[in-house]
Amino acid sequence: MQIIKLDATQSTNTYLKDLSFNKVLEDFTVISTANQTSGRGQMSAKWESEPYKNLAFSVLKNDINVPLQRVFLISVCVSLAIIDALNRLAIPDLSIKWPNDILSGNSKIGGILIENILSGSKIKRTIIGFGLNVNQEVFRNAPNASSMKNIVGTDFNLDSVFYSIIEQLHLYLNKPIDSLEEELYAQYHTKLFRIGKVSTFVKEDDSRFTGTIEEVSIGGKLVVKHENGNLLEYGLKEIRLLY
Repeated sequence: MQIIKLDATQSTNTYLKDLSFNKVLEDFTVISTANQTSGRGQMSAKWESEPYKNLAFSVLKNDINVPLQRVFLISVCVSLAIIDALNRLAIPDLSIKWPNDILSGNSKIGGILIENILSGSKIKRTIIGFGLNVNQEVFRNAPNASSMKNIVGTDFNLDSVFYSIIEQLHLYLNKPIDSLEEELYAQYHTKLFRIGKVSTFVKEDDSRFTGTIEEVSIGGKLVVKHENGNLLEYGLKEIRLLY
């Protein structure tokens, strides 16, 4: 493992991806910063982060050996590792909001961004980015956001939080995750936000409907049971959960 800490960077994912194309990096190379100036979420969404109050880091995992059609398994594994780490830090009421948010209660405290490099039908290596709201207290452009400090009421040491999460990521990602798919999905579903509860969703055309989250499919789609009993699968950005 190699950890590179930067005073500031636009995006840890971009920095690590560029670095990996220019030189051979050892497995589990980590880029970390407490001042990410242009953080990204899924589908190029912006990530609001006050300098030196939060964490942003990216991890390179080589030879992860997951088939392309099972790519969401990486997100499942990463989410569970982060939940495990935050549980150990006594953050309450943790859950995973599909596809890439970490919540405490109804508040978003973290977001995952995974970018994969392919080789044939398998993923050659993956870059796992994670942003975590640690000590920030005010969020101007993210109404559902909060931080560990706001939730627990105390300041956290950024290094201690960072190493706690890295330890769990290293543990989880070194498992033979492809052979543990059923077990990992079962654990994931126990932490899935609003699973089994009647919820309101918004489609791409801004129409709304009521349904119940049943599961996340092996292909990474959200399976929702509509009021008429139909089970439909939705991909990233096709629907949005209101909460």
